[in-house]
Order: sequence, then structure tokens, then C-alpha cells
Amino acid sequence: MSHAAEKRDDRPRPDLSGAPNVIEVKKLVTHYGTRKILKDIDFSVREGEIMVIMGGSGSGKSTLLNALLGLLRPTRGSIQILGEDLTRISEVEKTLLRRKIGVAFQGGALFGSLNVLENIMLPLREHTKLDVNTMRIMARLKMQVVSLAGFEHLNPSELSGGMIKRAAFARAVVMDPRILFCDEPSAGLDPIVAAAIDELILNLRDAMGMSVVVVTHELESAFRIADRICVLDKGDILMTGTVDEIRSSKNERIQNLLNRRTETETLDPEEYLRRLTAAND
Repeated sequence: MSHAAEKRDDRPRPDLSGAPNVIEVKKLVTHYGTRKILKDIDFSVREGEIMVIMGGSGSGKSTLLNALLGLLRPTRGSIQILGEDLTRISEVEKTLLRRKIGVAFQGGALFGSLNVLENIMLPLREHTKLDVNTMRIMARLKMQVVSLAGFEHLNPSELSGGMIKRAAFARAVVMDPRILFCDEPSAGLDPIVAAAIDELILNLRDAMGMSVVVVTHELESAFRIADRICVLDKGDILMTGTVDEIRSSKNERIQNLLNRRTETETLDPEEYLRRLTAAND
């Protein structure tokens, strides 16, 4: 295994073995057209936990995230978020639920026509009836949390990659969500800035007591921040476990992922034809 993947944050991991689940996914199946992406997925996240979803390209991790956010309607199965089943509740109920959820998107997704403070205030404008001064105070408090105090009036185009990520986190937590979703938070960042983002995720969880779901392909980040890791491969969950359990797994596909080994698969013509015709399974 690479030296980078061996590194871990030194702070102790909390004991969450008895914590209730804030997310419960059961027998989840999704399709894009006729192509099955997720195959009877069972998945859960505990209160106060940092759960990392990792896997190679095409493993289904982004599809799982979209399903958890209610952006993709599953073919079958249930998705319980804070006790609400996303597959059964109305759009109005989904809107109310989203007030308890924050999302830090991969590229930051800041609006270029708004300055940093205005971007961070957006969820408050959308979901509350607070006066503008109160919203500004709340947004500035979160900017202090993510070490962006003093940059309120800059435009996104004036920010570095790391500052964009921090602004995205401030916006995601401005309403004190119970669950924070992060899509590839350290993607495209140099190692020092990526480590600072990892530290920010840990600090936010510790300070705000929220559950955090992180989708990433960055092994070093996953090993540093995770309480548990869910490893996806070709739409199946290979394993869910602690960092040590994942590292010591005897599963060849998991070790290939951790050690960045490619898998070479040879198909005879009959098997190739069978897979093509099995697309509707």
C-alpha cells in the first residue's frame, strides 16, 4: 500500500457503536435507462459519524449520493433520512427535510454574480424569513468557522481553490444541518490544501455534532477523516468497516483499489454477448 494511504489523523475516533442511524438505505436498486447501477444496496450512517463512500470510476458512488439527496428516484428500495422515507414523502416534505441537510458540491457551485457573503446567505434567504442583518450575522459566523473571515466582499473568481471549498462548506452549514454531504471535497487541490479541507471536515463534525457523508476517490483523505468507509464496486457494496478493517481486508478487489492495481478481465465472445443481452436485468 502506498505511504500516502497509510497516513491518518491522530485525534481519537468517537465511539459511535450505540448511536442511532440518521440514514438507512435498504435494498436500493437504481437504473439509468435499462442499465442497472446500484444492486440491492444496504447502507446506513450513524448520528455524529463521518461515513466515507469510496470506489473506482463507475462504481456507483455518485449515483448513491444523488439518491440520498433525492435527486434520483430509485427503481425500488427505501431511503430513510432522519426518519423520513425519500421514496414516499411529498415534494413539500422533501423541501422541509432539506432544511436539515447541507451539501458541499464538488466544484463549490458558487454563483459568480454574488460575493462570498451573499453566496453563503443563500440557504437562509431560500428557507427562512429572517431579516437581512440576522442572515448576515449567521453567515459571518460560519465564515469564521471555516477561516474565511474578512473575505466577505470578494467574488468567487477572486478566490483560490481552497477558499472556494471553504466558502462552499460555510454555505452548506449556515443553517446548522444535522447531516452534511460532501462530494469530492479535496478533488483538484494540492496535498497541503487537501489536508486542510480534511481537517475542516473533522472540526465541523466535532464542533457541530453533525453526521457527514463524504464521497471521494482520494485514499489519503478517506483514511484521515473516516469513522467508517463504504467501498462500492460495480454497483455492489464490497464492505463497510472502520479504517483498520478496510485496510486489513482480504478482499482482492478492495486491495486492488487501495493499492491502485488495475483489474484485467478477459471475456470470451459468448460471455460478452450474454452481458450485452442482460442489460434489462
